[in-house]
Amino acid sequence: MLPKKEKEMIIVVFSSRNETLYFAQAIRSRGIFCQIVNTPREAGQACGISVKLSQTFLQSAKEILASKPFRAFVGVFRINSVGQRTSLEKLI
Repeated sequence: MLPKKEKEMIIVVFSSRNETLYFAQAIRSRGIFCQIVNTPREAGQACGISVKLSQTFLQSAKEILASKPFRAFVGVFRINSVGQRTSLEKLI
């Protein structure tokens, strides 16, 4: 039997720390909980930190990304965890 997933989580990845922090502030201003986390290597070239939030808020993340010219945007990834193993699936 597969382990039960708590919540589907996503990370939003940028190649700029400033844009990462700006995006986190924009998400929080909508009342959405997010965390600043270390970016997994699988996400490619990034600044080292990313914004992690529930996949429930993917549409809000898309709206924020579309509203500003994020030049350092790398992508949005779903975090797939099974036991100790974690992989990323690129959504955007």
